[in-house]
This record gives sequence, structure tokens and C-alpha cells, in this order.
Amino acid sequence: MSQQTVHKPSEDPSARSGNPQVRRRSLRERLSRPHFSPSSLSPRSRRTLGWVGGGLLVLAILIALVVAFWDWNWFRGPVERAASARLHREVTIAGDLNVDLWSWEPSATVDRVTIANPAWAGKAPLGTVARIGVTVRLLPLFRGQTDLRRLTVERPDFKLLRDRQGRANWDFSDGRPKSPLKLPPIHSFSIQDGRLSYRDTQRDIRFEGVVNARETLAERVRGFELTGRGTINGAAFRAEVTGGPLLNIERGKPYPFAADIRAGRTRLTARGAVPKPFDLSQFHMVATAQGPDMAELFPLTGIALPNTPPYTLRGRVARDGMVWRVAGLDGRVGDSDLSGILSMDTAGERPMLTANLKSRSLDFDDLGTLFGAAPKVGSGETASPEQMAMAKTMAAQQRIFPDAPLDLRRIRAMDANVSFSAASIRDTPIRLTSASVRVRLDAGLLRASPVRLDLPRGRVEGFVSLDARKDVPATELDLRLVNSRIETLIPIRYDGASPVTGALVARARLTGSGNSVHKAFASANGDVVVAAPGGEIRKAFAELLGVNVVKGLGLLMAKDTSTTPINCGVAHFRSRQGILTADRIVFDTGPVLVTGSGTVNLGTERMDLRLRGQDKKFRLVRVLLPVTVKGPLMAPKLGVYAGSAVAQGGVALGLGALLSPLAAILPFVDAGLAKDAQCGALVAQAGRQGAPVAPRPLTAGR
Repeated sequence: MSQQTVHKPSEDPSARSGNPQVRRRSLRERLSRPHFSPSSLSPRSRRTLGWVGGGLLVLAILIALVVAFWDWNWFRGPVERAASARLHREVTIAGDLNVDLWSWEPSATVDRVTIANPAWAGKAPLGTVARIGVTVRLLPLFRGQTDLRRLTVERPDFKLLRDRQGRANWDFSDGRPKSPLKLPPIHSFSIQDGRLSYRDTQRDIRFEGVVNARETLAERVRGFELTGRGTINGAAFRAEVTGGPLLNIERGKPYPFAADIRAGRTRLTARGAVPKPFDLSQFHMVATAQGPDMAELFPLTGIALPNTPPYTLRGRVARDGMVWRVAGLDGRVGDSDLSGILSMDTAGERPMLTANLKSRSLDFDDLGTLFGAAPKVGSGETASPEQMAMAKTMAAQQRIFPDAPLDLRRIRAMDANVSFSAASIRDTPIRLTSASVRVRLDAGLLRASPVRLDLPRGRVEGFVSLDARKDVPATELDLRLVNSRIETLIPIRYDGASPVTGALVARARLTGSGNSVHKAFASANGDVVVAAPGGEIRKAFAELLGVNVVKGLGLLMAKDTSTTPINCGVAHFRSRQGILTADRIVFDTGPVLVTGSGTVNLGTERMDLRLRGQDKKFRLVRVLLPVTVKGPLMAPKLGVYAGSAVAQGGVALGLGALLSPLAAILPFVDAGLAKDAQCGALVAQAGRQGAPVAPRPLTAGR
């Protein structure tokens, strides 16, 4: 019998192997084979899968039971600690913490939340919330994104406070760079019965408001509303901010809002939108502002603006992070137009204002309000009731320099770099054609440089500074009159022509202290020099300057238009504690040499000057009577001082003393005047007669 070969099914060597890794690999290979079915597994493998599946089911049931019956209040402590670390304030949860995780949109509620104040703000809490409810989409969380489907805040009550040092209890930056509020996308946001209290002792603001955010309010198509009342500097304050319904909000759809804020007679209105709700780091609006004085905007905006006449302005306001920009600014301030652009960067220790402003037609008296004075109050002029009352008081007292005190807090509260230009100027005491100035403010030091006022011939240029870093501010000014003409600044006409013509230059360098313009001038030290290096004057007026009344009037009545040269004219005043004393007044013409003396008191704003003309030709019968200029600076009066008539002597006898030391005075105004053909000759003549004409520099405060 032949032996038959028996064919057995091929056997996997791994099945006989005792290596577990080999067995597991074999199992995976068989599972991955086509047409696999659980029945193809070995009994042992089926038992293993059964145990694994059962374990997973039990684990799922246990997790479900834990989630269903777990007391989530166990997490209040960790949540409190995390929130406290985030806000740098103590946060406590006195109510329940509930969580519902079995949803594609998990939700949670937390009751009775309290946020403490910083230590300097007292023991009362910053705010309390009766309940906070939140629902979030689950899937975006796995991508690292937060998408809130619902946020509900019930009965929030917050008391915001800013003290005199500028500290704010809602500032959670703890010394870190500040950033605007930026919330994640919220599909539905509601606030029920919210209350907001705001007290700012630095800006004297008190406000009590109510906040609600629902689908609609009072049958009006809006969902957010903040309304309240209070006071600013004792004046009534009312605010109303409204927005669209906070339902079905889309991240890419702008959220509209409107605001109407009134503080006394100041009113701000705005309409705008937040491009990406609720990212408040970026939004835009069209805003209008109107009121009696732009300085009154400081409590609302934190911008230290100067005093102005009544104004109405409009512009497009946009926020980009910590920077606010106003484009297309346009409107009127007093009787002047104003336009330009400006920005405010609030990221630093102090806000930084940058602006480029222009005026096509500037009413000169509107500038006076910048320094605390009042604009004109006649027919057609624009002024507030307070400015009208001030104008009447100053006119009755015949005063020029205002007493209005500077608010040093505002000057120190911000920095600035502002440029302003006026294409034309009207209603000026002297003829001005245009003006420009650049103002920089840095940590309480304000400097206007360069200042430029253009005349039909010549200009005024220089700088003015105010150091408000100390308790008593210090003022310094250095202004020059360059390349001007006498007939431009003194537009006197006789028979259709100017009786005096010629070049005119001047310089004023003064320093003073005090918290008002009047106090600064009343304490001023320094020098003021006016010089006429040449020109012509009617002979008739030259004779009158010498009080040769008979000859002068005779020439005038005969309509004699002949002229005589002006060789040189110089007036030098030294100021000590606000009193300008005439150190040298010399006006040299062909027939007459005029000299003068006296004082100008900037504190009382009155002057007392005497001008005495002396014929260059000796006249035996001539008697000298000084001409006086006395009275308030606003309206001085000319007269003749008859109390001390002096018989004429030879003018040459005292010329050296009269002209000394012009060589030091003239370069103070213009370095070339001491060598001028006419003024230089006068200096040389004084030197020949023994006058000390060596240069002696003039310094403010000497």
C-alpha cells in the first residue's frame, strides 16, 4: 500500500510562538485581511475584545455618572484663584457653580461673583454680579478658538473710581502695557438690570447709570442701552449710549451704536460701528462736538485743550488699539474756521496728542481766549455769557492781561506736538497777514517754537515757553520784529500820506512767574528794545516833537509836505519785577533830537513817559516843555508837562550821556544795527563826545 501524502493547512509560525508581540502582530495582520469577520478570530482573541469593549463601556458609564452627579462647586476655589490671578484683584464666588457638558454647546452658570477693589480704593467691592451664564461651541475649542453662543449677565453692579493721583480701580494691567477690551465672538449677549456708578475726583465727575442689553428695549429697534445722570464740575451731566440688538451677532458684520452725551452746555453726539463685535480695539464713528469752551471737554476726553470761544466741530473718529484718530475735522471756533487732523496715543504714561490744524480766516480776538482773555463782544461777535462778562470787567478796569488761572493738572496730564497755521487774519490791532506756530508739550514743559506772525512788510518771530513742572509756573518769551516798517505798524495818515516812514525792528526778551498771564507779566524781568535805523518824518511833526508849536503848526497849516531824515531812533526798557524803566529813548531827526524817560508798569498796566525834544540849532528864546504819555496801556493820553520848563541849552553838551551805550543796545535787536550807516554814525558821534560805547550784552533778568 502506497503511502499517501496528507496536506494540512498551512500553520502560522507565530501561532506556535510564545512571543506576545509576535502574536499581537499576527492578530493585526489577520484583522486587516479582506473579508475579516469576528468569527475568524480565535476564542482567546474574541474574549480579549470583549473585555476591552466592556471596560470602555463601564468607563463611559462612570464618566456619565460623575458628570451627572459631580458637585461642580469643588472647582470654585481653582476658578477663583485663576480669575484673581488674571485680574490682579481678589475674585470670590459665593453661589453655585453648575456645568452642563453633555452637549455640542456646553454651558455653565456661576452665582454671586464679587470682584474686590485694590487696596487704595477702600474695602467696598469694585463690582458684584448676581449670575453669569455662558454657552460655548465645543468644536472650535479643539481648534484653540473661543466662540460664545450665549453670554448672560444678571444684575451687575459696578462702582468705578479714579482718585486724584489718576489711579483707576478698573485698570487691571498691574503695570503691564495697557490694551483695549477685546472679547471673543458672542452670538447672543444679554445684560439684565445692570447698574454703573462712576466717580472721578481728578476730573470732578459723578455718574449713576443703568445698563440693559436685550433683544429690544421699549419697542425700539435697539438692544443695548446705557443711560444715566450725574455732574461734571457741578454742571448737570447726562449720557445715553445705545446699540443694535445683541442677538444673532456675526463676527464679520459691523455692530452699530450711537451716543448722546451732555455736560452742562457741552454736547457730544456720535454714530458708528464696531467692525468685529466685540473687539473694542477697533471701531469708527462720525462725531460732533459743540459747547461754550473747548477746555470744558477735558473731563470727558482727557485732552487738555485751551480755552476758546463757543465752537462747533465735526469729524470722523476711529480707534486702532491704543490710538485714536480724528480725520476730516471741520467746523468753527468763535468767528474762525478750523480744520485738520489729529491723533491721540494713549499707550504711554501720558496721552500723546499730535495734530496739524489750519484756519483759512482767523479772527484775531479769538486767540485771546487761549490765554484766558475774552473775545470781542460787539455786534456779530461770538462769545459765551461768561466771556461776555469777563470782557466787560476787563474793559471797565482798562486791562489787557487776563487773570484767569492756568489749570496745571491739565498741562501735566498729557504731551502734545501740534502745528497750527492761519492763511489770513482779520480784526487785528496791527496789520497781520498770516500766522503759524508749532507747540510741543512734554511732561509739563510747553514750548511754542517757532512762532511767526507775518506783516505786510516784515514779521514777528521767536518762541514762548511755559514751565509748569513746578508749583509756580515760569514763563519765558523771546520775540523779534524783523524787517518791518513804521508806517505798517503805526498807520497814521495826514493828507492821505503817512507823516513817518522808515524801517523798524524790535526785540522783547522777558521771563516771569505765576499761574496767569497777568502774574507772569507783573513779575517780568528782561529787556525790550525798539529801533528805527532810518527813514523820513514830516518837518512839521519833527518840530512838534521838539514842542516848537508855532513853527510846527505853521508848517502843518501851510500843508508843507517837506520831510527830514530820521537818523536813528532807539527805545530801550529794562524790566524788573514787571516795571519797564526807560533806560534809553533817543529819536534823532534832522532838526530835532528827542530823548525820553519814564516807566511802564505791567502789573498795574499803566504808563508814565516823558519825551523832550531839543533843537540842534541853539535858539535863545526857546523854552523846552516835555511831552507826556500817561495812563492805561489800553488808552494812553498825550500831554505837555508844564511843571518844569527848562531853558534850552546846547544839545551837544549832553549828547554823550544821552546816547550811551547804544553799541550794546543795538546788537540786542540786530547785530548789524551798530554798524548801520545812520545808527552807526550816531554811535560814533557819541563816542567822539566821550560816551562809553563799548559793547555790553543785554541779558534777561539782569
